[in-house]
Amino acid sequence: MTGPARPEPIEAVRSWAAYRDEFPVFTRATYLNTCSLGALGSRVRAAVERFLDLWSESGASAWYGPWWQELDALRASVARLLGADAEEIALAPSISGALAAVSSCFDYRARPRVVVADIDFPTVAYQWLARAAHGAEVTFVRSPDGLGAPLEAFERAIDSRTQLVATSHVYFQSGVVQDIAALARLAHARGAYLLVDAYQSVGQLPTDVRAADVDFLMAGGLKWLLGGPGIAYLYARRDLLPRLRPAVSGWFAHREQFAFDTQHLEYADTARRLEAGTPSLAAVYAGRAGLEYVHEIGVERIRARQIELTSALADGLVGLGLRPRLRGAAAAHAGIVTVPVEDPPAAVAALRGDGVIIDSRPGVIRLSPYFYNTLQDIERTLASLRTHLR
Repeated sequence: MTGPARPEPIEAVRSWAAYRDEFPVFTRATYLNTCSLGALGSRVRAAVERFLDLWSESGASAWYGPWWQELDALRASVARLLGADAEEIALAPSISGALAAVSSCFDYRARPRVVVADIDFPTVAYQWLARAAHGAEVTFVRSPDGLGAPLEAFERAIDSRTQLVATSHVYFQSGVVQDIAALARLAHARGAYLLVDAYQSVGQLPTDVRAADVDFLMAGGLKWLLGGPGIAYLYARRDLLPRLRPAVSGWFAHREQFAFDTQHLEYADTARRLEAGTPSLAAVYAGRAGLEYVHEIGVERIRARQIELTSALADGLVGLGLRPRLRGAAAAHAGIVTVPVEDPPAAVAALRGDGVIIDSRPGVIRLSPYFYNTLQDIERTLASLRTHLR
């Protein structure tokens, strides 16, 4: 008689060390800078080589099979990670490109206000500051501590003239996590849309666009999704799509793009209407291979690892007499820790001399561990800081 299925043995879960072995940077450095650029994995390199092989062997004919399929597979992979449908995902060369498409969809005459936090990445505000001539008015929510922006401040800023709230899921200079579901409720209560810059969150934080009820969300391969530069992802809610007519466009946005109709622009029925020109296929291959790591490990497991590593790093920094910029418990932060020091670029250069790679932002050094890091990496980083910041 067959009994109930046994639970999967713990040994079947791939170890962190096994994943780390796929990232060659760790053979020569201690890498704590994923929030600037994810480390290159062997799967990503192999995927780009597959693209190059197809280019070499088939030339343009690769478009009629594997390359076109890779675009669809990438949109589907991103959708699965976000809890969306593939038809709600558009590809872009960068977050700036995705933002340009979205920002060009709106008429700002009746509802000119766009609400942005003053601690968002500058690209977010730039899109609407550049549209001032078209009637857009940017209203900044001020952060009281440089770490996060209070929901109450957003609530005060959103009014009947607000077209859009555009802000971060994770603030890039502090790692503080914003409650995007609460933001969506505030925006929708006043008839506004919510656009989320999730570049610093998707991959390391569980993100469900349905549960959060966001209207637009952007992520990309550069950082936590391990696909490198040149590829970004835009989610647009399905019921909004028929209303979106971007002024920034290209042949990929056309419903029948291979009809090559030069006289009429008929937008695609899917989020592809927000795309523009031919995407970089090398970046598409790299992007999907990077996503494989996140899907395979699982975001919940990655998040637990992040909290473990970030907590150890923060405790060690305090032990050195430094003051990491933290707000409450580790769960309030993503895998980003910033620390005020006297000369951040000099500190980054000094650590680089010890084989420790971190980054700086105005007034602070920025450290960002990911699943491939270890507690030993944290210890080596702290030892280097102890020497150079004595």
